Amino acid sequence: MTACNPNRCPSHPGALLREEIVPATGWPKTKISSLLGISRQHLYDILGEKKPVSAEVAVRLAKMFHTEVLFWVRMQGAYDAWHAAKSVDVSAVPEFVAG
Repeated sequence: MTACNPNRCPSHPGALLREEIVPATGWPKTKISSLLGISRQHLYDILGEKKPVSAEVAVRLAKMFHTEVLFWVRMQGAYDAWHAAKSVDVSAVPEFVAG
């Protein structure tokens, strides 16, 4: 088993949708957004990695593409956590040591 490279940003779920899943459907993006019950712009923002996949959208994606809700939530969470770890200054936060 290979270890993940901590310096590599995890993929945004929009990248997976844009590169693999949406093209495999053969459907126009407007149809997919309509079937998901989200605006076309919202879908385009997710595909362009400008908006996160919310829990509500994750539920809809899981239903449409026969996946688990947590697949989408975890993918978005990994992406968000990586960016937060790189940008949030924690130098003033003390460390708690039990005992």
